[in-house]
Amino acid sequence: MAFKGMLKDEDIAAALKHSAAAESFNHKEFFAKVGLVGKSAEDLKKAFYFVDQDKSGFIEEDELKLFLQTFSAGARALTEKETKAFLAAGDVDGDGMIGVDGKQITFTHFN
Repeated sequence: MAFKGMLKDEDIAAALKHSAAAESFNHKEFFAKVGLVGKSAEDLKKAFYFVDQDKSGFIEEDELKLFLQTFSAGARALTEKETKAFLAAGDVDGDGMIGVDGKQITFTHFN
């Protein structure tokens, strides 16, 4: 598991269970349940790169759709509506991606 040592398995399982049904995903609730809220900038950067599957420095819509699968391969994909809402929450510059801006991670705007 990519988050081994950073997040607790039981917190990940609870967050995934809470988001199991289509249209039930809420990024703020998920981040709180999984234990990302309050993490250091360094930990958030690590989490960002787990989600950035192609290691481009940006999280694109197709990667965001598979966000829950980053935590568990058997998790569902986000719906189009969930994906677009999640992207809108993290895309601070309007380029259609969530990026790393120097040391400031735009991913932290989700918290």
